[in-house]
Amino acid sequence: MGFLKKKNKDTIPNQQEVLTTKSEQAFKKYEGKIIRNIVVNRFKFEKTFTDTSQSINYFGTRLLNTFHNNTKEWVIRNNLFIRENTPVASYLLADNERFLRSLDFIQDARIIVQPKTGSPDSVDVYVITKDLFSINGVINQASNSKFRGYIEDANLFGIGQSLRASILIEKDREPATGIGLMYTKYNLAHSFVDVSAGYSTINQDLFNRTRDEHAITFSLQRDLYSQFSHFAGGLLLGDFKTINNYGKPDTSFYNYHYNLFDTWVGYNLGIKKYVGNRKSNKKFVSVRYLNANFVDTPRQAINKLIFRFNDKRAILGQFTLFKQEFYKTNYLYGFGNTEDVPYGYNIAFTGGWYKQSYLSRAYAGIDANKYQVYSKGDIVQYFVRAGGFYNHGNFEDIGVLVGASGFTRALLFNNFKMRQYLRISYGRIFNRLGIEPLSINSPFGIRYFRTDSVLAEQRLSLHSETITFANFKMFGFKFSPFAFGDASGIVPEKDFTYQYNWFYGIGGGIRTRNENLVFKTVECRFVYFPRTAYGVPHFQAEININIQFRYNTNYVHKPEIIQLNSDLDNNVY
Repeated sequence: MGFLKKKNKDTIPNQQEVLTTKSEQAFKKYEGKIIRNIVVNRFKFEKTFTDTSQSINYFGTRLLNTFHNNTKEWVIRNNLFIRENTPVASYLLADNERFLRSLDFIQDARIIVQPKTGSPDSVDVYVITKDLFSINGVINQASNSKFRGYIEDANLFGIGQSLRASILIEKDREPATGIGLMYTKYNLAHSFVDVSAGYSTINQDLFNRTRDEHAITFSLQRDLYSQFSHFAGGLLLGDFKTINNYGKPDTSFYNYHYNLFDTWVGYNLGIKKYVGNRKSNKKFVSVRYLNANFVDTPRQAINKLIFRFNDKRAILGQFTLFKQEFYKTNYLYGFGNTEDVPYGYNIAFTGGWYKQSYLSRAYAGIDANKYQVYSKGDIVQYFVRAGGFYNHGNFEDIGVLVGASGFTRALLFNNFKMRQYLRISYGRIFNRLGIEPLSINSPFGIRYFRTDSVLAEQRLSLHSETITFANFKMFGFKFSPFAFGDASGIVPEKDFTYQYNWFYGIGGGIRTRNENLVFKTVECRFVYFPRTAYGVPHFQAEININIQFRYNTNYVHKPEIIQLNSDLDNNVY
């Protein structure tokens, strides 16, 4: 493998450097040449992409290799789009490399093309992957009266499947112990369909996130994994009900039971034409059927329009126009590992019929996103989202959300790197009837301000965060100190003075992650709120484990009404 370092030092850069390059760039010069051989190489934990000729041999890497089941070669091949004896398509190779990096059990991946000696029209393709250590466990809470955590193998037996077992033991709960089990098989039989089944007695309920919801779920999911794949879709079946495990009085216990059937399917139009014409817009059409049926409705919500507790049935169609490629970069969230950032645009037009409780209405909406990566490395997303219902000559529940977010280029110093993250957004609801009001407790409000009592029909928010990455590592863990400031102004419903009530949050902390482990980011942070609301203290200090930071890399989503308090494309999942 030493030739990879010698001949491809531009393809596999030193991870101390900042990378900004188009994902397809390294493959373009081989466009149209025939792939003769595909060679799969799987790195163990002592190898790095920065220098394949060197080994990191210490107790930690030896321990990881001893207990880890390396991903089987057939699993990697099962996740390839490319085939031998077919021509090189640079954008398809770039899509495949990005897809491999998106797998939950892969730390990083590279696809490298090498000319074949003595055959100028042929190439060999090397697929190089490095696993995450798949076994992980998290203790979310631990005290004399409460314990909550889980253990998981994200790549059970190395064959692309995961099994997670969760447990909650709480003194004030009856029964005191609750459990959760979730099994997922990724890419079943090379169909790119993920199959999941779950059972839980400790789900968070719809009212105030108390862990008293019992659930049985089954799902099938096939993303549009490549811009050149044909089909995407999904199916979710679920049975959800609350049990009064905490002995709440009837007045405060939200007793509900509902069944969920949610399915969608979509088709990517004109694939062959797009492969030959990179400048073409991609067109994706999809349809969704949703049925959320409450067998038992909380008595607090009977005959009321409360979106969370109302029966919902919908038939929605969507037409998505997209032209979206990716840059490879680093030092956004991944502590130096390769990260994929979109550039281009994505516009989804949604329409159909939506029934909520007794309201049966037509719906139309648009979700438009523009992604831009500038020549010096600045990354910006602009978004406009708007939708509403039409009912007997009236426009109802009109929602609008506009804004922009972005990372500055990485600034390099002797011992650390720094980026600045900024976001501004404005949301407005007109003639609200059935949807939830704007909340300050949302990705578009103030982070960590956990209350549902601050609601509005207008919301203007600003968020700034300074992120640094230290050139320092301890036992394989890297560190990222950060500082942030949030400001959100709201106009309550029926406040005809239209005066903004402002809330603020300032704070900082440190994030850490060992990139060899499947554990996601651990965050220690503090935040101060000069102005609070009921149940929100002025000062908070917390440790959050298993936070996943990730930039959106999806081409399309299932048809959905516009969400103003949550974000499918948000950077933090």
